[in-house]
Amino acid sequence: MSAKQKTRHVFIRTSLILFIALVLYPSLTLAKMAEEVISGQLKKWHRITLTFDGPITNEGAEDNPFLNYRLDVIFTNGKNRYIVPGFYAADGNAGQTGENSGNKWRVHFVPDEIGQWNYSAIFAQGKNIALKSFQGNKPFASGQFTVGPTDKTSPDHRARGMLRYVKKRYLQFAETKEFFLKAGADSPENFLAFRDFDGTFDLAGLKDEGEAQGEQFIHTYQPHVKDWRKGDPTWRGDKGKGIIGALNYLASKGMNSVYFVTYNIDGGDGKDVWPWADPDERLRFDCSKLDEWEIVFSHMDKLGIMLHVVTQEEENDQRLDDGNLGTQRKLYYRELIARFSHHLALTWNLGEENTNSTAQQKAFAKYIRDLDPYDHPIALHTYPDAQDKIYTPLLGFECMEAASLQTLDAHRQTLLWTKRSAENGRPWVVCLDEIARADVGVKPDSQDPTHDVPRKEFLWANLMAGGAGAEWYFGYEYPHNDLNCEDWRSRDSMWNLTRFALEFFHKYLPFGEMSSADNLTSSKNSFCFAKPGLIYAVYLPEGQTTELKLSVGTGDFTVKWYNPRQGGKLLTGSVKTFSGSGTHAIGLPPYDHHKDWLALIRPGRRH
Repeated sequence: MSAKQKTRHVFIRTSLILFIALVLYPSLTLAKMAEEVISGQLKKWHRITLTFDGPITNEGAEDNPFLNYRLDVIFTNGKNRYIVPGFYAADGNAGQTGENSGNKWRVHFVPDEIGQWNYSAIFAQGKNIALKSFQGNKPFASGQFTVGPTDKTSPDHRARGMLRYVKKRYLQFAETKEFFLKAGADSPENFLAFRDFDGTFDLAGLKDEGEAQGEQFIHTYQPHVKDWRKGDPTWRGDKGKGIIGALNYLASKGMNSVYFVTYNIDGGDGKDVWPWADPDERLRFDCSKLDEWEIVFSHMDKLGIMLHVVTQEEENDQRLDDGNLGTQRKLYYRELIARFSHHLALTWNLGEENTNSTAQQKAFAKYIRDLDPYDHPIALHTYPDAQDKIYTPLLGFECMEAASLQTLDAHRQTLLWTKRSAENGRPWVVCLDEIARADVGVKPDSQDPTHDVPRKEFLWANLMAGGAGAEWYFGYEYPHNDLNCEDWRSRDSMWNLTRFALEFFHKYLPFGEMSSADNLTSSKNSFCFAKPGLIYAVYLPEGQTTELKLSVGTGDFTVKWYNPRQGGKLLTGSVKTFSGSGTHAIGLPPYDHHKDWLALIRPGRRH
């Protein structure tokens, strides 16, 4: 048990009840469950875990514990009701012991209200029972616990609450009501191909054309071991320091999201990430590996980093059940949801460069939505030239909330999909998740210290169109690329530039109330984001000046400038104020007139 676990409030309530579920499932056998243990901090937005003693089994048992057993727990608080799927947890501490056998069955839950919560646990055994719809059989155990307020502070997600889709262009934290702008790492996409995880290795060298080149490879994140801090989690001694340190570094740069695949074998790029007990297995899961993933994901919650869970790639999206929603895929989704859906900031991505049919995509999303108790947002990533074909049939679909863009035309594509999705009654969260040239992406600082192209043409282009942020992909022609990046410091400057953009939006703009207004400026080479009459932000990729058309508002307006290359305070340019409606020159920025600047125009007094 880790030090973190030892500090949690733990109490044991023992019940020995014989559970019989023959009424609704005549094929079921008897199952005995006993001694439920409730662990975790009993606080709002904190993970609370219920662990039950049940049938003794193992990952490879003839009667498959993942497929032929099923645990669900119903949690209620007033009108709030959550049905949370459970999972087989081996000995209950597999991340630290490596065990693949035991009698522990577990549920993770995150309460969204203080006060008394009641729970009822249902356990069933039978052929393929894990795939059946929830039936609400007679519970074998029930009880209650009392939840108090959180004691955490931002950026810890437990202070902010669940990140939710609220039918707007931006996700919103349930507790603080802050809107979320994403900023983080798209690379390495095989982030979970980490040496210290149980049963993790490279199935093949990175030798396919169009991929990162090299010999067999597995991540150690050795350059980030120094970023691990005393009190941070590890497993089995000092394992995990590299990946935990890497996340610490990324959070220290103000980043808040990491994109990673959970399945890249069966033809995928890295061939080094899978949740199953063996790379040739599809119906049994590696309990110790997934426990270790949970340690890392929990640390991400603490740091304020969203989990962008990419469930498959183009190369393998036809492999589970021949691309359909069958036994393999349903069980895969159920295990991911049971183990990880309690994380407060999480996006399910149906696939990178996805080639499933619209019917398949809708079936996947509907299954995830029905099973995920927290209704985390669901996204889809596809090829740049396939966006019309893939995204158009999904507009207005009730189980799709986000477009995960891969594009060379970030501003136009962001405008297009925010507009079209809103017109279809379900506004999408539109993020830039990959610069389309796979060989380039964001270069290392050593190759491109100023990052002018990703900053101007992608980051600010997305945000000024009403986009919800970016994750940065590293092209395969450069060191520390999409599959073998070991050191996120290789793009230290890019993280700074990204943070400067988020700081501007969060500090100066009520961006949830604003929208693209490029038509208000005279320059074709500018982006305008506005709440007309109240506030205007004008981004000039090549500096110089432009004119701003004000048809609303007759008072005085001030003009201030923000340096997107350095961040910092607002500065004064050649024009300080102007007054009334009509067309007004905003003047020149304070210096470096030919470099990119951001003008902020707000109501104010003349001096």
